[in-house]
Amino acid sequence: MDRLDNTIRPYAWGSPTAIPHLLGTEPTGEPQAEMWMGAHPGAPSRTGRGTLVEVIDADPERELGPAAVAKFGPRLPFLLKILAAGAPLSLQVHPDLDQAKEGYADEERRGIPMDAPHRNYKDANHKPELICALTEFEGLCGFRAPLAAAGLLDDLGIDSLKPYVDLLHAHPEDAALREVLTAILTADSEEMSRTVAEAATACTRLGGAYAPYADIAHHFPGDPGVIAAMLLNHVRLQPGEALYLGAGVPHAYLNGLGVEIMANSDNVLRCGLTPKHVDVPELLRIVRFQPRDPGVLRPEAAPDGEELYETPIDEFRLSRYVLPEAGAAHDLTRPTPQILLCTAGAVRAGEHDLNPGESVFVPAGEKAEVSGTGTLFRATVVA
Repeated sequence: MDRLDNTIRPYAWGSPTAIPHLLGTEPTGEPQAEMWMGAHPGAPSRTGRGTLVEVIDADPERELGPAAVAKFGPRLPFLLKILAAGAPLSLQVHPDLDQAKEGYADEERRGIPMDAPHRNYKDANHKPELICALTEFEGLCGFRAPLAAAGLLDDLGIDSLKPYVDLLHAHPEDAALREVLTAILTADSEEMSRTVAEAATACTRLGGAYAPYADIAHHFPGDPGVIAAMLLNHVRLQPGEALYLGAGVPHAYLNGLGVEIMANSDNVLRCGLTPKHVDVPELLRIVRFQPRDPGVLRPEAAPDGEELYETPIDEFRLSRYVLPEAGAAHDLTRPTPQILLCTAGAVRAGEHDLNPGESVFVPAGEKAEVSGTGTLFRATVVA
């Protein structure tokens, strides 16, 4: 079992205080957006035996187990994070596995450099993800029903939004959402900037259900993603609740602290709320234009104390243990690799004492007993 030394990524949208507060360290004044735990080549966790990439590469079957290697190859197929949003992230969507393979192969054929700003596919993998709230956590997830979106836009009383309202009323659900998102993202930039400014003023005046969009507009003045965001469900998670974001589902995180786990991929198609490249035709190919309930997940409790967040994919499996008293040990040994992350209290994992924000990597089959009083998240795979 290896204690992990993890990198904190200073993305501009990160909270300057949330991760330091969790870790019990002094804020630096700079944003601290994500702490990465895993073997992603961009920022692999470090151990006493080298980086986690080097540890796994040296003996994949020992570290990951034969079943995981047979199913996913000689790599850890997930990335675990602590995510601290102090401002809205980009409105985005991820491809499914077939779309990722096609998109990556196409861009490779066309010779698009990996670091080109207009490159969409950095790898041939999909990127399903799960976010579990540690504090109250706000986000956008999936399309509203078109009539609900029409009502939200109409009540702003802005003439330039009337055509979108009419489209949402005039077409079948999937077609209406496609037509309106296309119209928003291809509108004249100066006209859209004026519409967003009017919408920001109206959202600030109305408050209530409009307050999140006023805040989004404050961070991204003139961005068409402000209007696109109003097509989506606004979700407020309480601690312990989670969202699963599958392929084709538009989403954005707005604020809060959470544990995030995802398949090991960097493939993102952006819809707005970003200065980065927005590839409208490719985005429209990937987005699934079905209205949906956000599907807030609550963990399913097992007799041994494990609380599992059920998802339909095998690259990751996230659960948590709320340990009520010191001295009661739980055996977490599995034939698959694990990362154990403490988020509250004090937990002992094997020979390691973990405080909030500290984590260990457990090789496949390695004895893993935990005890203490606190909250422990377990990330592994289904193999």
